[in-house]
Amino acid sequence: MSAQAAFRFADTAPRYTSYPTAPHFHEGVNDATVRGWMAAVKDGEAVSLYIHVPFCDRLCWFCACHTQHTLRYEPVAAYLETLYREIALVAASLPDSVQVGAVHLGGGSPTLLTPQDFRRLMDTLRATFRFTANASVSVEIDPTDMDEARLDAIAGAGVTRASLGVQDFRMEVQKAINREQSFEDTKAVVEGLRARGVSAINLDLVYGLPHQSVASIAETVALSLSLGPSRLALFGYAHVPWFKKHQKLIDEAALPDREARMAQSARAAALIREAGYEAIGLDHFALPGDSLALAARRGALRRNFQGYTDDGCETLIGLGPSSISGFREGYAQNAPAMGIYRRAVEKGALPVVRGFELSGEDRVRAWVIERLMCDFGFSADEASGRFGADAEAVVAEARQMCDRFPDVLSRQGDSFTVQPQARAHVRSVAAGFDSYIGRGTARHSIAV
Repeated sequence: MSAQAAFRFADTAPRYTSYPTAPHFHEGVNDATVRGWMAAVKDGEAVSLYIHVPFCDRLCWFCACHTQHTLRYEPVAAYLETLYREIALVAASLPDSVQVGAVHLGGGSPTLLTPQDFRRLMDTLRATFRFTANASVSVEIDPTDMDEARLDAIAGAGVTRASLGVQDFRMEVQKAINREQSFEDTKAVVEGLRARGVSAINLDLVYGLPHQSVASIAETVALSLSLGPSRLALFGYAHVPWFKKHQKLIDEAALPDREARMAQSARAAALIREAGYEAIGLDHFALPGDSLALAARRGALRRNFQGYTDDGCETLIGLGPSSISGFREGYAQNAPAMGIYRRAVEKGALPVVRGFELSGEDRVRAWVIERLMCDFGFSADEASGRFGADAEAVVAEARQMCDRFPDVLSRQGDSFTVQPQARAHVRSVAAGFDSYIGRGTARHSIAV
């Protein structure tokens, strides 16, 4: 990027898994609002479910997820009973003909559940909702949680894809983030899943961690590639100690600077592409035959609260504390605090505490930002076809951005495209279309 463009586009920016982003949610969206949105879901529509398991048996210092550390299983078991009641409340609020097209279990650590509870949770979902014939079921896995019984439970519950957190295989880095996990442990889980028929494996890597270097990230990438995953994600560590206090346990002096982060990212991405993976959006890679790569090629790549996805469902319903739902009308977030969440469910209320109802302009900007994040560009004609007059002002802004920063955004005919040299900064480019950024006190992580 030119010096002028780098000055214009902020060094920090949201990750844009929604627009507007979560810091702009407000208390005007509540139980009654969301029940109305659920009732309006189209007859026969397939929806996605996100199940949040907000517990870990160790606290990884780099993590920015909503979770709590526990060495006792009693809080987990108690939470599951509340979750089953929330599942029933959601099912009663949706039209009877609604189907489930995708389920994603995240955390925290879903594999903290006992094998019996994992199977019971999936059995409850299948008994409560009608699943489509090709419904996908994905789960996030901490390899250090796993044993043979858990592997059996995951496969027996119909999981179709597993995402394993790797971060970095070098011990010095692992100790600095309180996440010790050997390559051998990770390999054993991958092989155990494949032996049981779960062949779609994702590995999540992180750059920008303390004590990482270009050499160490290259070593981690090489080991990860040796496992033959279907997809890899390459996330930049988000150091947000003002938001996640436990990140203060990380030695900031050991964190790589901006130039080092960019070098780590570039080297890792190059190695992954050289191994035959296709680059997907900002930070994902997939084998050419993987469904994510196929979706990207046909312009069907999406971005939601779990990141890049090929999930085509228009409605995403989040279950559990802090989880966020996305409807055509807007977003709704459950109470993050377990006590507030539990009391609401026990009273028979959806545990929603805040959200955002979308305006016509919001929908245009949300679509433009999603297309930038997924395709590095968008069509003005498609925007106008989808949103009519609401798209005019946003398209005009894109033209102005092209005129002011041609080395960042270019225009050919009706199409706007992020220039190749600016694509690592696409979050900052997207921020140029964010009419809410700068309002309030929200702070964001580094944009590269």
